[in-house]
Amino acid sequence: MTDLTTVRNGHRPEAEQPEGARRLPSVLVATRHGESTANVEFRHADASGALSVPITCRDADIPLSLHGQDQARDLGRWWAERPPADRPRSVWCSPYLRTAETARIALAQASGLGAVPVGLAVRYDERLRDRELGVLEMLTKAAIERDHPAEAERRRRMGELYYRPPGGESWLDVALRVRDLLRDLGEEEAGRPVLVVAHDCTVLMLRHVLDRLGEQELLALDPVANCSTSVWRAREGRLRPAGWNQTGHLST
Repeated sequence: MTDLTTVRNGHRPEAEQPEGARRLPSVLVATRHGESTANVEFRHADASGALSVPITCRDADIPLSLHGQDQARDLGRWWAERPPADRPRSVWCSPYLRTAETARIALAQASGLGAVPVGLAVRYDERLRDRELGVLEMLTKAAIERDHPAEAERRRRMGELYYRPPGGESWLDVALRVRDLLRDLGEEEAGRPVLVVAHDCTVLMLRHVLDRLGEQELLALDPVANCSTSVWRAREGRLRPAGWNQTGHLST
């Protein structure tokens, strides 16, 4: 949960850059959804070595836990406390239920505090969805080792950046759709602060693309925390890091 170099005061917003300059949002805030019911179940399963979790719905339909709902409200309060020029006025969100719930709760909290307009639209974009794990979807670590030992070994050998499970995606596959999304986001949100509500891998690949991190740098990072905030500011033709994976605004 490390603060990065802050941006100098007095930089020109991207909307004021010379004609022909790359179009960028003035501020990009990325968050992972609040704690989901699956986060809870898989944490218990990993600790106990369980072979299954009591989840029967699709990954896309997994909701927030009660704690995750509280985290989303904390995110909304953080949003409301930002300086006016930094408060996101646009929300881009994964279409999965847990991200949609996070965006809805945070937005209701921020608008209830008078920080953003009531009824601010949320844009749902499939490119922000979670990493797809194919045949490993909804399997615990113990189940993967027992039922797919060859895949478990291939995963260890190749590393997460490059490993693509059968029917699923590697981290770099997610990075490709993140790059595509950033082009559209820059065009449509130039000069405006934007909030992106997504998933751990999606936020990590934003860091990979925007900060140009290599494999070992990515692997050295702490996991992206639920409802953490990562911030980039437009400066000198790029989105520059201003904070990463911060959780100080969360009450628990």
